[in-house]
Amino acid sequence: MTMEPMLQVEGLAKTFVLHTQNGVSLPVFRNVDFAVGAGECVALAGPSGAGKSTLLRSLYANYLPSQGRILVRHRGETVDLVSAEARLQLEVRRETIGYVSQFLRVIPRIAAEDVVAEAAVAGGTAPADALAAARGLLRRLNLPERLWSVPPATFSGGEQQRVNIARGLIRPFPILLLDEPTASLDAANRQVAVDLILEAKARGAAVVAICHDEDVRSVIADRLFDVSSYRAAA
Repeated sequence: MTMEPMLQVEGLAKTFVLHTQNGVSLPVFRNVDFAVGAGECVALAGPSGAGKSTLLRSLYANYLPSQGRILVRHRGETVDLVSAEARLQLEVRRETIGYVSQFLRVIPRIAAEDVVAEAAVAGGTAPADALAAARGLLRRLNLPERLWSVPPATFSGGEQQRVNIARGLIRPFPILLLDEPTASLDAANRQVAVDLILEAKARGAAVVAICHDEDVRSVIADRLFDVSSYRAAA
């Protein structure tokens, strides 16, 4: 029996309208169709400007597509993120879709360990357990213990990205969206991140990733999806 995909994209299109430029339209992609099953990783491929990040942000409901559907399994039901109300979109993001971006955006003066733990607390984990899990991930990602209580705004790019990865992977999200998760990491920490992604796949997470590092992509991805094939005509 074929299992229903965790994430399915149907006829998706995105055009940006520049209202400050007399309504100029910038089409990005159209007619995008793909599905991701439990335990599978689909890597978005294509040159810079092909629309990979725009597609990933659309899957996270940061961008509203111009047409099409984004179907996700949430609480045992199928939800279309494109037509869902904002409250339901936020609920899906809180419970079902994890996201690791290229850049860490956090509230100033919040300690790194609390930034990571907060993501687990939001999912219902007791604060003490969340903090222990956060410390465990930060230790595994080789972030020095002296930095755990320090706000990450002053961290290096690689240190910030390790906090970002820990925050995104501290909970067992059914769906994971990864935007260049290893781009700022050295070889040792890149391997730790890869191991964490593979562990997420092993427990059944459906993963969509942007990853320009071919060595990493060859390990985590089950197949490629070339977004440039769906470029919309200007």
